[in-house]
Amino acid sequence: MVYFQINRLGFNCGKEKDTCSFYPDRCKECVTNYFAQMGFDVNQNIKVSMIDSEEKRIQMQQTIIWHKFLDVLNIKHIILLTKDSGLLVVNYPVSRGGINVELLIGFIQANIMFSTSGKVFDNKVGIIKEHKFYELQYETFNILVKNGNFLRICLVLDQKASESLKHRIAEFLNEYERIYSKKIERLLKTGILDFDDTINFIIEAFNIKLVFPMVLTQALLPNDLDAINKNLIQKAIIDFANEFLASKKFFFIHTLLNKVQKIVNLSPHFILYEIYQLLEKHVIIPSNIEAVEDEVRKFQESRAMRIADNELISPIIANDDAVNELKEKARNMNIEEAKKLMEHYMKKGETAEKALAYKEAQKEYEKALYLATGFDFKLDIGRISFMVLELDKKIKKIEIDFCLKAGEKAEKRKDYINAIQYFQQTIALLSDASIFKGNESESRIKKLKKKVVNLQKLV
Repeated sequence: MVYFQINRLGFNCGKEKDTCSFYPDRCKECVTNYFAQMGFDVNQNIKVSMIDSEEKRIQMQQTIIWHKFLDVLNIKHIILLTKDSGLLVVNYPVSRGGINVELLIGFIQANIMFSTSGKVFDNKVGIIKEHKFYELQYETFNILVKNGNFLRICLVLDQKASESLKHRIAEFLNEYERIYSKKIERLLKTGILDFDDTINFIIEAFNIKLVFPMVLTQALLPNDLDAINKNLIQKAIIDFANEFLASKKFFFIHTLLNKVQKIVNLSPHFILYEIYQLLEKHVIIPSNIEAVEDEVRKFQESRAMRIADNELISPIIANDDAVNELKEKARNMNIEEAKKLMEHYMKKGETAEKALAYKEAQKEYEKALYLATGFDFKLDIGRISFMVLELDKKIKKIEIDFCLKAGEKAEKRKDYINAIQYFQQTIALLSDASIFKGNESESRIKKLKKKVVNLQKLV
């Protein structure tokens, strides 16, 4: 027989408060009797908590999920050791913290051995034995250690552990030793390590997936899509996730959470709850972390090569195909040739500007500025820089007009999330001191900020 205990089991009794003669004095008795009839082992220690509205139930769930998130953000490394010998069983880094695991294990074993004998191995390290936990300081980290029957778990943390994390650790250690009892028994008898396949259990137990790189599903069901479109916050979450994915292979929940909160001005508890619902429905999917590390490595290598090749290239023209030709020419060019080519780019820029092709004009001016800077044409540097700045003002004014009109259109069709985003973009552009100065700009910013606050109330 396998015996189970169920935590956080929810139950709707199906009766109305106004018509139930048992409410509220005999609710616990009623619920207990119902579960006993279903075959549950009910005793006097059972805890029955009444949540008398759906709103309170959701608030409770929001709080639980928020604590899960804070706890996993705090975890940097998870280590499992044999209790007696200190043999490393599982070494799972949650984030890159530069921890020397061998030195840390020696530090932990020595301090626990000395603390149990009533001594302190390092008088600079405070050891607190509280509720069967050991809390130590190691370098800049907080170390939390707990013993099981056969294993010892060690968590490397940024901050001190919360009570919810301590409770989770105690539950985890009991579950781990029970589920993998045969592996542990074989380890203690033979020394054979075979625990790589237990990593997924650790990830689930400590909600590590919440800090994994995320992607969006490519197979969204019609019912899920319809539900998301009806939920303004979830729709905003998906829209911003797509924005991140347009330029990167993945995104992170904490980045997405911050982005959405800036727009909707709601509690992070509430936003994270909606993100979590999308995770549960597999709309947001944790990505393979090894694949992401490979992408990051490739990006860093390519960036290093680009900087080493020519660090004067402007971001505006860095991805332009013509810049490769420019770099090759500049290497073998004399001053006269450079001056002539610079003027050629200036004429092309002026022609594009007259045709209102401002982005193309900006690219040509930037190439001219690249040559002027590289060959130290001091007078030309100032002249071209001024032209680039003036053109930038024109482009920014067009962007302001576009964002403002787009925001007004979104507001009219009650698409408040996008309206807020466009108005905030307008505020950011107006706040640029190099573009607008004076009371008129400040007045427009104040009006837009007030509009954003009013729209946030409608979300």
